[in-house]
This record gives sequence, C-alpha cells and structure tokens, in this order.
Amino acid sequence: MGRKHLAILIVISATFGFLSLNSFVGVLQAQKTYELKASPENIHWGYFSAELEPVIRINPGDIVIIEDVPRLDPIDMEKWGIPAEEMSEGYRRIYREVTDKGPGPHIMVGPVYINGAEPGDVLEVRILEVELAYTFGYSRLSSRGGTLPGEFERWERILRIDLENKTTQAAERVVIPMNNPFFGSMGVAPAAAAGRISTVPPGNYAGNLDNKDLGTGSILYIPVHTKGALFSAGDGHGVQGHGEVSINALETGLRGRFQFFVRKDMKLKWPRAETPTHWMVMGLHEDLDEAMKIAVRETIDFIVERFPHLDRNEAFMLASLAVDYHVTQNVDRTKGIHGMIPKDIFK
Repeated sequence: MGRKHLAILIVISATFGFLSLNSFVGVLQAQKTYELKASPENIHWGYFSAELEPVIRINPGDIVIIEDVPRLDPIDMEKWGIPAEEMSEGYRRIYREVTDKGPGPHIMVGPVYINGAEPGDVLEVRILEVELAYTFGYSRLSSRGGTLPGEFERWERILRIDLENKTTQAAERVVIPMNNPFFGSMGVAPAAAAGRISTVPPGNYAGNLDNKDLGTGSILYIPVHTKGALFSAGDGHGVQGHGEVSINALETGLRGRFQFFVRKDMKLKWPRAETPTHWMVMGLHEDLDEAMKIAVRETIDFIVERFPHLDRNEAFMLASLAVDYHVTQNVDRTKGIHGMIPKDIFK
C-alpha cells in the first residue's frame, strides 16, 4: 500500500471512528489488495444475478481496485475522433468478445465474493478513492426516456476530459469541474429467487443508485441477499447533477479503491450511506412521492435507532428542520430520493 492510499485510509477511519488503533493495525497487517481492470473475464453486462460466478474471493478488510470502461463501442469512439491509444485493450475486447448481454446496458466489473457475508448481513463498502480513468466520455438524450420523454430527439455528444485539470468543456464557453467522479452503479446480487435482473432500476441490493454523493470518502451500506454478497461496480460518472434528468451523466470510465467489511451487527431494509459530514438514507420506488415517504421513514428509523433518547415525534420534526432531501435520479424506472442527515447537530 502506498503512502498516499495509507493516508487516505487512516483519515477515513479516523473520521468515521470505525476501528480502534489495535484493530486498525490488525486490518492493515492482514489486508490484501486486488485489482480488477475491466475485461471479458471479469465483467457482466446489463444484469445482476445470484448465479454469477465470483471473479475473486476476498476477506473482510481487503481492498479491491476496480476500473470500468465507457459504454460506447471503441470503434464508434474512433469515428468520433478519439485516438486508438486512449482506449485500453480490455475495453476493446469487451466489445469484440462479450455476447451475453442485457437486459440492461451497464458493464459491471465483478462480482467480488466477500468471505463471511451471509443473507441478512450488511456489506459495508468504503469508497476510499475514485479517479477519472479515461480522457473522454459522452452524454446522451433519449427520445423516450429521461424526465421529458417525447420532447427531444435522440442526441449525443462526445466530451473530452482534461485529466490534469479535472474539467470538461461541455459546450461553447461552458467548462464543468469534475472533482467528484462516482460509480453510478454499485450493488450486490439480489436474492436467488429474483433471477437475472436488469441493471437499470436500483433496489434493496443498491445497484444503479446514480447518487453523486457516493464519491471518494463515502461509505455505502447494502443489505446482503446471497452468500458472499457478490459486489460489482460500474457505470462510471465523471460528473452529474442531482436528478440526472436527461437520463445520462457524463458517462466515462473510472478507477476506484473499495474496502469491504461484513456487518453482522446491522440489519437494513434499504441501502444507507454516510459521508464525513452526513448520514444518508434512501427511498426507492417507481413513484417519486412514495420514494420520498420511504426516505423520510428511513430518516425517522435511523434517528431513533442511533439516538434512543429521541422519540419518533422528535425524529420526524428533525427530518423537517435539518435534513436535506435530494432527488437522486428520476430516470431509472425506480426513482430515488436520498436524505442527508447532518452529523454536527447531534451533540
């Protein structure tokens, strides 16, 4: 482990108060680091399934570096003027060789089997670092999807990414910072009874959350539904606003460092998360109003569980006084709301 990544891990652990010093040292001594750079051998295209064979098996505390790829054919990228040397061979091979696709469009790297994870547990995913991996990406409008279906024709733009300055010129005289890239889809396998499911709608297995607050330094908690959890990540987003209203972010390839722990002491109905400054609850439903209700109920449950001196009336009041609710996305069939609960109000 390099000094940079060791420092990041120490800061994150200290910030969240996860481990005692002795435990922290023990994890460092025991942990291993693995790397998964997207290739036909370690991806699944467009679906989650409990039947997938894991590409690696790790122990809690281990770190996995995951690099995904953009979701446009490299041949088309060359036609758009992207130099061939800016595209990895694994990226090219995926589009040449993988035929088992769908029903969704996302190229997912994994799955990773975490030893000791059992249905009913919670998988703690520490997102230690997320970096831009490619010099290009794209954004697309759909004639049938997005927030305004039927109002626009299909349209797309290839966007160059300035890796040094972490910016993209999205339009004439419009330059957007790209300081917080994140994986749009991070999830575990659903229960075996669900079979093979699309990567498009998120669910209690997390998946296509498209949550811009899940970047470097955040932690995602996901209910486990099958032995080993079977975690995968993909759908790299260089930059995105809350809502993802057109149906796309700046879709590109990212490199992320993830550390995994199995939480036997947590029981969750829905994914939750946290950042250094906030706890995060989520509501997912086809109806945005229902998603909001779920997120508010999750807020109340979280507050009274973590702070038992507060009752549900007080928790509902605090949800209104201090919690910011965001439309995570409203374009993935199952829509998302997430609430940001500030840590600093609790003394």
